[in-house]
Amino acid sequence: MLFAGVDAGGTTTRAAVHAADGTRLGHGTAGPGNPAAHGPTAARVAVGQALRRALDGLDPRSVAASVAGVAGGDDAFAATLARTWAECGLATPPRMVGDVEVAYAAGTAAPSGTLLLAGTGAAAARFSGRAVTAVADGLGWLLGDEGGGFWIGRAGVRAAVRTLDRSQERARDSVRDCTRDSVRDSVRARLRDSPQDRGLGPSPVFGPLVELVSAHFGVAGEPRRRADRIVRLAQADRMLVAAAAPLVSRAASAGDEDAAGIVAEAARRLTATAARLPGDGPLVLAGGVLTTDGPVRAAVLARLAGRQVTTARDGTAGACWLAALDRLGERAVHERFIASGGR
Repeated sequence: MLFAGVDAGGTTTRAAVHAADGTRLGHGTAGPGNPAAHGPTAARVAVGQALRRALDGLDPRSVAASVAGVAGGDDAFAATLARTWAECGLATPPRMVGDVEVAYAAGTAAPSGTLLLAGTGAAAARFSGRAVTAVADGLGWLLGDEGGGFWIGRAGVRAAVRTLDRSQERARDSVRDCTRDSVRDSVRARLRDSPQDRGLGPSPVFGPLVELVSAHFGVAGEPRRRADRIVRLAQADRMLVAAAAPLVSRAASAGDEDAAGIVAEAARRLTATAARLPGDGPLVLAGGVLTTDGPVRAAVLARLAGRQVTTARDGTAGACWLAALDRLGERAVHERFIASGGR
């Protein structure tokens, strides 16, 4: 008897298959699986790829139950998943839940508690009897998800382009009192164009955040031109903005003041979201922003001092456990499923 689980998010889709005793037998990954953010067709393809990879070498007819945790899922996508399951050879469709349900299950077996999730997006959820009773934020990258990966990445990119945009004003102010003979050298040092444009040597050096963001977008040269290129690339592909979130943490660790301020504000917003859902039980931290050691996780933990806090592991293990729980009840041992999964 096997149990399958899927954790489909805005950046990555993961699938796993566990035996009834919790042992992991298969695992697969694919691209983004959020149908609201990437479209149902692309999400369906990603989920199908991850599931097939997890089932490789296993008999799909042995899967007794499955749970699919999908960020941005709806009833129409649940029907789509049913067809995907049939195409993969599974006899019964999955029980589709939100990504918050599998994230919470990946962190605790407690029927009641709170989840604080910060991956590409961000949300908090209150659970009672393993059912979601209230949700805070989770309003998407455009209108909400405060403190999540997209929010952090956007704040970092915004700070970088604003620094680049204002650098010429600062340079002009700094040379205002220079003698005529020194003006040329000062301006050349501060407002260098790219080598291929004017032959003035290497690009000007800024703080860690600006340099990391510039490298991430593959741009160099005169500050204003660099800012314009970053803006065009960010508008063309918003996932480039989300992918800049780790750069903010790296810059903050390197002492960048702008990045440190973004980290502190992200932690404040995330904990404020969790505070909107008071109640007993553990507080589970989930999502890459909060499960990866770094300045954001450290700042959030500091603000949560005194609370019972646990960290979610692999969401697919949580999904498989929920599937086993549906079929086996309390005979499905949470610790065995979670320990057998990844981080």
